[in-house]
Amino acid sequence: MNDHAKGILLTTLGVLFVVPDSLFVRLIEADPLVVAFWRGMTSGVFILLGLLIVQGTRGFREVLKSGLPGIIYMFLIGSTAPGFVLAVTQTSVANVVFIFASMPVFSAIFSLIFLGEPIRRRMVVTMAVVLVGLGIIAYGSEESEIASWKGDIWALYVTIAYSGALTAVRMVKEISMIPAIPIAYIGSALVMWPFVAPFAVFPAQWGLFTGHGVFIAVATCFLTMGPRYISSAEVSLLILLESVLAPLLVWLVIGEDPGPWTLVGGVVVIGALFVSNLVVLLRKREPQAS
Repeated sequence: MNDHAKGILLTTLGVLFVVPDSLFVRLIEADPLVVAFWRGMTSGVFILLGLLIVQGTRGFREVLKSGLPGIIYMFLIGSTAPGFVLAVTQTSVANVVFIFASMPVFSAIFSLIFLGEPIRRRMVVTMAVVLVGLGIIAYGSEESEIASWKGDIWALYVTIAYSGALTAVRMVKEISMIPAIPIAYIGSALVMWPFVAPFAVFPAQWGLFTGHGVFIAVATCFLTMGPRYISSAEVSLLILLESVLAPLLVWLVIGEDPGPWTLVGGVVVIGALFVSNLVVLLRKREPQAS
């Protein structure tokens, strides 16, 4: 298997493992912050153990040299754990993942502001269309019984936080920030611990809590390794699979109907990003074909 095929396989597996994330949040019967605590703690511990087995403490020592960008990265990634759970528990899963799909838009804005990278005309058009799609989703939240603008705001925060974290990582390209992920997840769980009672519900649902952590840990590892071998456009196209499959899985398992407005807005957002990334991919392949 060549590197390109390896990258496609690893990234696809990473996307497939992250798809049930929202379903786990729906199935676990506990306070949202308790779910967030165990999501961060279990996935963080599994990733931590894997890193210690593979590379020891070397990677963690490197992360400590990352300075302010590393601190920003860990804070933002850590804050997405409770943010994601609060988003899923307060609005529809479809709303959450469709809003997440707009991440490239915010990444482009942050890259312009903090890295001085210009936004191309193609991306400006994409942003305009994505904003229309997000507006449709927001409108649908007022019409749907399972959707709420409060959850949409949390989903938007998580999207912006992830985009900011990815921008911070690009400021320290020479350092692998993978060891920072378990630090952020476990740190986030420890911050929440004084405000929740996580062990009260764990014995009755330990399988769901543990399974949730395993899926997140495996997805994180695959989505970290896969993109090393393929282009960012290919990564973006594959990640869009989660926006399609996650609401379908929740719809199939627990019958959560996202509603027509969310579906229309989601199609607009995903369609704009799909076309935009496909254009980039085709342009890169043109010289190879000539």
